[in-house]
Amino acid sequence: MTTMSKKAPEQMLTGKESKKWTAGQIILMILIAIFSLSCLLPFINVAAVSLSSKSAILRGDVTFWPVEFNTTAYEAIFKDSSMIHSLVYTVIITIVYTVFSMILTILMAYPLTKGRLRGRKFFNFLALFTMYFSGGTIPIYLNIKELGLLDTPWSLILPGMLSTYNMIILKSFFSALPKELEEAAIIDGANDFQVLLRVYLPLSLASIATLTLFYAVGKWNSFQDALYYISNKAYQPLQLKLYHIIKGSQAVDVAAMEGGASTVASSVSESIEPATIIFATLPILVVYPLVQRYFVAGVTIGAVKG
Repeated sequence: MTTMSKKAPEQMLTGKESKKWTAGQIILMILIAIFSLSCLLPFINVAAVSLSSKSAILRGDVTFWPVEFNTTAYEAIFKDSSMIHSLVYTVIITIVYTVFSMILTILMAYPLTKGRLRGRKFFNFLALFTMYFSGGTIPIYLNIKELGLLDTPWSLILPGMLSTYNMIILKSFFSALPKELEEAAIIDGANDFQVLLRVYLPLSLASIATLTLFYAVGKWNSFQDALYYISNKAYQPLQLKLYHIIKGSQAVDVAAMEGGASTVASSVSESIEPATIIFATLPILVVYPLVQRYFVAGVTIGAVKG
């Protein structure tokens, strides 16, 4: 008792006990630091290359800091009206796709949590079936063609607008909410739609923000659907233009080695490619911190029960 009484005032003065790091925690922190650096350093290298001179890039002098600072690549990008158009177009496509996807996800996840829904197990089976079996690329392409969606923005929005994986996360989150809240709202005269809007959605902001991030990042980074369905340059998203730039720079490099392209063309390709990567990545990196605080809570709470 005497020892505890002597220790208590010290804890009151310090506010908390001094924490000692164990060997396992130190090793874990080192591994996390190494993993973080492995993700961060390539991005820093790309940023450094994009801000370096052409000659420094060709010499291979650039690592994690710009050498002979130069903004020519960014000036070329911002002077290219097609790049700005693709950026604005991609932002619009991402917003529309994310909004529609979240609406469909919510409207499917909510009814499937209700035991009184007739055929609930059958609908659950149909949703899970699509996670394991797909029609394939060619049937999907033919379907898009028959619907007249080729070379239209809707070909980038309607296919794959609902993710079964995200729907299951939100469904699990809805199932974990206390049933007493819904019963109280029904007693007060609320219908299912009002319960969803006034009870479930306000309590599900963390999960909704997380799934919104999933949808937005997935659509922003996608280019394969545009590669299949879009040939009109006016409807090409930013990631598809980046894909063409990378393929074009590779062609320039091959031509330069074969003597069919000048050194200037090769150096331009080396400079424009990393600058375009940064240009295409920064918008989503700006949005990510805004919803990052909801990320862990949204995923873990949604995984409480299946």
